[in-house]
Amino acid sequence: MDTNQPTTPVTTYVPAAPTPGMFGTKIPSSIAFVVAVLLFFMPFVDIKCNSMSLQQVSGIQLATGFKMKNNSSDNSYLNDVKTDKVDNAITKTTTNTDKKDPNLYALIALGLGVLGLLLSFTNAKAAIGGAMVTGIASAGAMIGMMLDLKKKVKMDIPDVSDKTPDNDVGNTIDKIGDKMSDLSDKMNISVDFTPWFYISILAFLAAAFFCYKRMSAKK
Repeated sequence: MDTNQPTTPVTTYVPAAPTPGMFGTKIPSSIAFVVAVLLFFMPFVDIKCNSMSLQQVSGIQLATGFKMKNNSSDNSYLNDVKTDKVDNAITKTTTNTDKKDPNLYALIALGLGVLGLLLSFTNAKAAIGGAMVTGIASAGAMIGMMLDLKKKVKMDIPDVSDKTPDNDVGNTIDKIGDKMSDLSDKMNISVDFTPWFYISILAFLAAAFFCYKRMSAKK
C-alpha cells in the first residue's frame, strides 16, 4: 500500500490593508487651507461711525497695509462745516497719516496659512503634523488680530484750528475746529468683523482637524 500521497498546500489568506477613507487623504485639509487663504481677499472688517459704514478692509489689505478713504465729503456730521479752505487744511494734516501699516497678526495668519497649505500637499507624517500646528496657529493669529484692532481703533480727527494771528482765516478755522471737537464726542467709531473673517478662522481650525484625522489614519 502506497502511503506517499501528495499533500494539499495550505493557502494562507492575508487580509488587505484597509484603504484610508476621505479623511486619510490630503484633499480635505488642502481644500480647507485653500478656502482659508482665499478668504483673505474678502472684506474682513467694516469700519463704522455711529453704525454708518465708512470703509471695508480685506484680509490682504490688513496684512499688507491699506490707505484710509477720505470720507469727509460724504460724512453728514461734517457737511455743515466743510469749506474749501478747511478741506485744504485737512488734506495737509492727513496726507502722512491716512496710510495704515500692515497688521502683524494678519500677516502672520496669512503666512502660516500659506505654509500650512504647502505642508498639506506632502505625505510625510512630520509635515502633516506641521500643517496641523500651522492651522491652529493661524486661527490664533486671527483672534489676536481681532483683539489688536479692537484695541487700536479710534477716530483720528485732524486739528484744523489755527491760532496764528497773521492768518486771515484763522478765526474761522478756530471756530470750525471747536465745532468738530464737539462733534467728535458724539461720534462712535467701531470696527465690525464680517462673516468672512469668522469663516476663515473656522476654515483654519477645520484644516487642523483634517490634518489630525489624516495622521490618525496613517497609524
